[in-house]
Amino acid sequence: MPRWEYITTPLMIHNTAAILNNWGSDGWELVQVITGPEGGLVAYLKRPIADA
Repeated sequence: MPRWEYITTPLMIHNTAAILNNWGSDGWELVQVITGPEGGLVAYLKRPIADA
């Protein structure tokens, strides 16, 4: 069964695609985008952890 690591990052509305493409190029997969507690958008991402 794969193991995952997770990260959250704020999304700036004028630069959303560039931010997500940057994370995607590092192997992160978008899981969900929600409105954060401060009102902005927050992206939740995951990627598999390589077995040691």
